[in-house]
Amino acid sequence: MTRTRPSPHILPDDGPASYTGHQTDSRLLHPRHYTAVVTDETQQRPQGANSDPADLPTQYAPAEVEGKLYERWVERGYFEADATSSKPPYTVVIPPPNVTGSLHLGHAFEHTLIDALTRRKRMQGYETLWQPGMDHAGIATQNVVERELAKEGTSRHDLGREAFVERVWQWKAESGGQISGQMRRLGDGVDWSRERFTMDEGLSKSVQTIFKRLFDDGLIYRAERIINWCPRCLTAISDIEVEYADEDGELVSIRYGEGEDSLVVATTRAETMLGDTAVAVHPDDERYAHLVGRTVKLPLTDRAIPVVADSHVDPEFGTGAVKVTPAHDPNDFEIGRRHGLPNLTVMDEHAVITAPGPFQGQDRLEARSAIVGALRAEGRIVAEKRPYNHSVGHCSRCKTTIEPRLSLQWWVKTGPLAQAAGDAVRDGRVAIHPKEMESRYFGWVDNLHDWCISRQLWWGHRIPVWYGPDGEVVCVGPDEEPPSDEGWYQDSDVLDTWFSSGLWPFSTLGWPEQTDSLGRFYPNSVLVTGYDILFFWVARMMMFGLYAMDGTPPFHTIVLHGMVRDQFGKKMSKSFGNAVNPLDWMDSYGSDALRFTLARGANPGVDVPIGEDWVQASRNFANKVWNATRFALINGATVGGPLPAPEEMSAADRWILSRLNSVVAETDAQYEDYQFAKLSDALYHFAWDEVFDWYVELSKTTFFAGGRPAEVSGRVLGEVLDVLLRLLHPVMPFVTETLWTTLTGGESLVIADWPKDSGFRDGEAEQELADVQEAVTEVRRFRADQGLQPGQRVPARMTLEGTALAAHEEAIRSLLRLQPAGEDFSVTASLPVAKALVELDLSGAIDFAAERKRLEKDLAAAEKELKQTTAKLGNEGFLGKAPEQVVDKIRDRQAAAGADITRIRTQLENLPQG
Repeated sequence: MTRTRPSPHILPDDGPASYTGHQTDSRLLHPRHYTAVVTDETQQRPQGANSDPADLPTQYAPAEVEGKLYERWVERGYFEADATSSKPPYTVVIPPPNVTGSLHLGHAFEHTLIDALTRRKRMQGYETLWQPGMDHAGIATQNVVERELAKEGTSRHDLGREAFVERVWQWKAESGGQISGQMRRLGDGVDWSRERFTMDEGLSKSVQTIFKRLFDDGLIYRAERIINWCPRCLTAISDIEVEYADEDGELVSIRYGEGEDSLVVATTRAETMLGDTAVAVHPDDERYAHLVGRTVKLPLTDRAIPVVADSHVDPEFGTGAVKVTPAHDPNDFEIGRRHGLPNLTVMDEHAVITAPGPFQGQDRLEARSAIVGALRAEGRIVAEKRPYNHSVGHCSRCKTTIEPRLSLQWWVKTGPLAQAAGDAVRDGRVAIHPKEMESRYFGWVDNLHDWCISRQLWWGHRIPVWYGPDGEVVCVGPDEEPPSDEGWYQDSDVLDTWFSSGLWPFSTLGWPEQTDSLGRFYPNSVLVTGYDILFFWVARMMMFGLYAMDGTPPFHTIVLHGMVRDQFGKKMSKSFGNAVNPLDWMDSYGSDALRFTLARGANPGVDVPIGEDWVQASRNFANKVWNATRFALINGATVGGPLPAPEEMSAADRWILSRLNSVVAETDAQYEDYQFAKLSDALYHFAWDEVFDWYVELSKTTFFAGGRPAEVSGRVLGEVLDVLLRLLHPVMPFVTETLWTTLTGGESLVIADWPKDSGFRDGEAEQELADVQEAVTEVRRFRADQGLQPGQRVPARMTLEGTALAAHEEAIRSLLRLQPAGEDFSVTASLPVAKALVELDLSGAIDFAAERKRLEKDLAAAEKELKQTTAKLGNEGFLGKAPEQVVDKIRDRQAAAGADITRIRTQLENLPQG
């Protein structure tokens, strides 16, 4: 049966009207929001069969495709990993999002990169596990539920611990984890059958097991130390959960003691002086040598405090004397330990003054002002600096100012663990990408302080330690019974959330049990995460993985990406008004458009600017791919079976196949180097610039003529699109799946083979097509310079004999809208291009007088610009004061003006008189 070929054409594309947005009532797409998809396998054509273009709508509507496709993938088990498989393993864990969270652009960015890696590896034949799950987020979750209780007029203390924890579990079941549904919207190819939660039974056993081992090995201990205390969350937080910001405060200088025996100290926290137990000076500071070992009276109190000599004091800073408050400052705590000073706590957990006297019961800030006033009244204030800008620590969750506070807490002795974590990178067992991020990693692990792991919360893994009536301390393992005799009680604190998430790479696989999954999928192949949690999470996983898994690190490679920012490079924040809900962009442009935009911005370790217009451009690209595939189907493109022999192919056919294989090789190389931006950009330009704008256009005349050449080009176009859709699939899974299954009749791209470079290259064809492109581009530029409309037809005579262009004259004329020269043909422009000659007759197309007037006006503007920029660059005063980037911009403007002048003068010379 002979198929009638309609005239070749590219269907309308690129405009917003050709892309139907999502409906907002299906934004989350939890499993319950889906309708089961029943696929009739008998309706699928075998690979290689000609597909009917009617199988593809004229427009791509993501909302009608994405949800159904994703559920089909899940129902068929494409993302499930088999621990008994003989395939090589490839494992990635998801950085577990907080159960309180929702999908933001940072999640979408990170998940896009991980999904691209795992989809490609699955296509390459690896047994691929992308492990999903969520973190219980101790402080954040407890705060959420406490706010809910407050609305009901009650509190956790009214409920009691057991009932409160049950209430949190209830909240988690009903409201937590909406991000799982949003992950489905994005297309995350995770193994949902293995989804874990840091508080589930198996992970709780892992936490208790490693705590017991660390305790028995002397790596967990309880001690009184200075910690970061949040008066709002009422718990200790770790150093890395403190955010520092410059604030305006006041620096007051206070005289301690009288006359020649007095010293002046400066402080921004006058309220802490109530807890001073010494004044410290440097041992070599002769100014105060006579006072060392003596006492001075602490103002506003009846106490006398000693003057001690300590090398920590910088004699060049300020007066060279510092107040020592061991219970409220980490450095002072160490001075106090060295000199046996008492620790006086003068604030409670709410940062309210507890020291007896007139300030008792005042908030710390209220007391600060009152104490300064009292000191001023006594004549003790020597100097005041206001405002005084200095760095202040805040709780990363509630933004309350942190209070250093002496507290009895549980600690991990990080020294040997951190040493192992550093060595694993130094000796090459773990690679950090990009490599320049290694210094940040070493800067952290090589200087890591002991880690405070106890939190004064009710939601979390409770510390498995019991205390007896006679001071006994017992750490209980997961298979041991806790003491139950009278007087025994369990520690009330819970563990830092990062303690359990630090076990994530192996606890999710069943550890401490030696499961098939643990043996198969540990260590992880790669960790993809933001550089901002290099210290929070990555270092913790390295320490625990090496400790628990007998020196085997948790992953082979750590890939660090940057933060998503707005199109101007500014941090996204609700307070800035520039935060974006990724669901809004997915609703408007489709998930593929958002994913492709994020991937194109993903340079290793570098922040990613993103704007809505970039997502629109990616939507247009998806439309272009869609419409090009419809063109292929309409014109009989075929897939499957051997390619025609090279001698049967046109130069354009051989060129595009040569370029295709180069792009396959380039894509593989960029994936292996985690260069998502470069590989996405390469695929974009190959698809749009070479396949769609050149090969498809050059093939139209072949398709129109029919016969064997059309069959050959149809097979080549089918091959190119088959491979291109496979290459694009990891980043743009939905549109490529729809197009590929229609084009090939295959089951799914998720399980299709990843393309391989066949090695086919044709340098001669590439050069021949480069000549064609040069000729077309030059004539197009000339037409645009002359003000011709793109579709305006112009008579032309082409002298192509003896050049590579001769075989492409018909295609070149079609691309350039050049009609044959008639009897009245008059040469008004002659263009030597690619060793050939193209002569044009513009006499009926251009008002030469008006065009000359326009060009002369443009020339005058360019000459003025050149004069101004040259004058600026010749001004030594300007060059000496202007920033380098400003000078560079002026140089660029000068160069552009010079190029414009040359171009316009050439156009004027070539323009006939008229």
